[in-house]
Amino acid sequence: MFEFTIEARDATTAARCGRFATPHGGFETPIFMPVGTAGSVKALGPDDLEAVGAEIILGNTYHLMLRPGAEALVRLGGLHRMMAWPRSILTDSGGFQVFSLAALRRIDESGVEFRSHLDGSSHFLSPERSLEIQSAIGSDIAMALDVCPRLPASRAEVEEAMRLTTLWLGRCVAAWRQDDPGSSPPAGGQALFGIVQGGVDEGLRRRHSEEICSHDLPGFAIGGLSVGEDRAAMRAACQYTAALLPADRPRYLMGIGTPADLVCAIADGIDMFDCVMPTRNARNGSVFTSTGRLAIKNACFALDPAPLDAQCRCYTCRTFSRAYLRHLFVARELLVYRLLSLHNLTYYLDLMHAARAAIRAGTLSALRDRTCALFDA
Repeated sequence: MFEFTIEARDATTAARCGRFATPHGGFETPIFMPVGTAGSVKALGPDDLEAVGAEIILGNTYHLMLRPGAEALVRLGGLHRMMAWPRSILTDSGGFQVFSLAALRRIDESGVEFRSHLDGSSHFLSPERSLEIQSAIGSDIAMALDVCPRLPASRAEVEEAMRLTTLWLGRCVAAWRQDDPGSSPPAGGQALFGIVQGGVDEGLRRRHSEEICSHDLPGFAIGGLSVGEDRAAMRAACQYTAALLPADRPRYLMGIGTPADLVCAIADGIDMFDCVMPTRNARNGSVFTSTGRLAIKNACFALDPAPLDAQCRCYTCRTFSRAYLRHLFVARELLVYRLLSLHNLTYYLDLMHAARAAIRAGTLSALRDRTCALFDA
């Protein structure tokens, strides 16, 4: 049911392209996953997501457990049916949001107790409960519960996060295999990915990779980056950690980032990405184009009849001028959030398509250099 096939490798980098099969059709890699925090990608419908070429989206376990709740998700047939999304879904474990959003949290080996950021109600999230909620959501890929420390952090804090993440992964694996101990993955139709922590210390990353990858799982993720460290440290940690993960399984870099970050990570051998940046930036009027970033609110676009990006295939660029989009943004018309989100996600997904083509052609390093020149300045 879950199978990762590598179809091509780049000649001069560690990049590879392939396909990961899931019960909902799978997806090509490298892939970018739009973030659907509360069961929708903000401002967009499932028809919009299919139009821009999305093959998999990300759902947020923390937010969905609070609203509408696991019981409602089960009774309504899971997230695929609720949001009318026919393709693959990955869900995070909820851990990162607990540590970044929740108030009055208390953590020990059993799990984490926290109060909701919405109403202060008390909740408990254990590794088993996280998987139970993700099963209710019905995602194709579930993430193991982990501890993600903010950086900079002391070595002791990072090591404790590693210890708990390793302990909790063992419990996640036991719960995941409970119904069918002899099958990998179990006959429930949900893949489990483990997450490597370790901050920006190469030795800690190596040690934790060995612990996490000792489990035979369908995929593995690099967590704990872009949480306070500088860009150079983040990219270095990504590069040396990617090389430690199994070559025959998909590698997922969580929560990163800019177009340049993505292409650099692809060159390191990363296959999967998610980030709120394209949709969040769209709602703030920041647009990614083939010539760099553009701030649509700027007065220079008030009478500009050109599209956002003449090279873009999206509905927004085929239909509307910069002048009209600026007018909508300044007037705070809701339509502009959809139109700019359509464009930014199209840019990100087309960048993934270009990366796959470049890998097959052996020219990924040239695409990386061009993208960094545009977005690292």
